[in-house]
Amino acid sequence: MGASQSACSSTTNSGRKYDVFISFRGEDIRHKFKSHLSDALSRQQIEFFDDDFLARGDEIWPTLSRTIENSNISVVVFSKHYATSKWCLRELVKILECKKTHGQIVIPVFYHVNPSVVGKKMGSFGDAILNHENVSQEEKQMWGAALTEASNLSRWNSSVIR
Repeated sequence: MGASQSACSSTTNSGRKYDVFISFRGEDIRHKFKSHLSDALSRQQIEFFDDDFLARGDEIWPTLSRTIENSNISVVVFSKHYATSKWCLRELVKILECKKTHGQIVIPVFYHVNPSVVGKKMGSFGDAILNHENVSQEEKQMWGAALTEASNLSRWNSSVIR
């Protein structure tokens, strides 16, 4: 944690590579909400990271971690299966770490899920964390705390906004 925290705090806004990093569970939103979001960002000439940008052979976590650190804003799209992905949960922890260490803006979006379900780790969110295998209790606790923290940030709820 210490190394990644210092990496976040040592990066300046002028050195950012992306305006926006989007954290999402592909199976839930890749061809729906995310494509609309990507199109809207592109139209506004906002530089964003898309996991489709990962080159074959890239080491995934170091690339994602560096990209999160080098983004001004992170949009976290919570959907039904978000917490079933270790990648998504690790991204969320990293995003909130960068928010704390250098003020990265974090915008949670709740896509067909209620923020309180996410924050209280109810339903699929609680089940997913409990069912992850080969993960330490410490990491699971960090994931739970990150879900709670993110659910309490200013947010957009897709069931309210049309």
